[in-house]
Amino acid sequence: MIPRFHCPFPLAPGAVVDLPPEAAHHATKVLRMSEGDGVTLFDGRGGEWFGRLRRAGKAVTVALETFDGADREPPITITLAQGLPAADKMDWIVQKGVELGVARIVPVVTRRSVIRLSGERMERRVAHWQAVAVAACEQCGRNRVPEVSALVDLPQFLGTAAVDNGIRLLLAPEAGARLADLPNPAGPVTLLVGPEGGFEEGEVAAAASTGFHALGLGPRVLRTETAGMAALVAMLTLWGDF
Repeated sequence: MIPRFHCPFPLAPGAVVDLPPEAAHHATKVLRMSEGDGVTLFDGRGGEWFGRLRRAGKAVTVALETFDGADREPPITITLAQGLPAADKMDWIVQKGVELGVARIVPVVTRRSVIRLSGERMERRVAHWQAVAVAACEQCGRNRVPEVSALVDLPQFLGTAAVDNGIRLLLAPEAGARLADLPNPAGPVTLLVGPEGGFEEGEVAAAASTGFHALGLGPRVLRTETAGMAALVAMLTLWGDF
């Protein structure tokens, strides 16, 4: 398999571009790539470029040769709004959510969220999650990098979600509704997942007032890092490209 790297700048035909430092290190030190080896680059705007590695001293560049407009996005646009979990679970959620095809990830602080982030620490964590999303795209073949939004509290998110068109779903173990009961969405889908311990009753009521429909995932209670992924797989099976 040809190595894939994301370049955070526009790519153009015939260009010779410098690999970003981390990508250059991975290509030469980890993968042991040599002069003339093939690589795939993408800039996040759609499509990908095939090129060949060039080395001149410490500089690592790629000469772009051909463009492939491959689009591997699912037919439904899904925003995953994830109640902020404890420890490093958010890394796993971002990685797997990107692999499954989410278009956007919004970390949401709820009343039962254990971790509290603010200021520079919050900015660093969001930047880290965005880097996880980029790495997941490099691995899974996506050419559009999903945005990991800045951290918001639940009331703020609900105020923003209220102006979005499309289906809004909230995962709740006790809910009787199932995905199979819903019609195919004509627009985007927003999926709201709680943290460990789920949402408080008042939060569920607030979400319902802004158009969110409670949805169950069967008789078993799933962990927060499992629930969203299970729902994504079910959506893509019923409505998407699985």
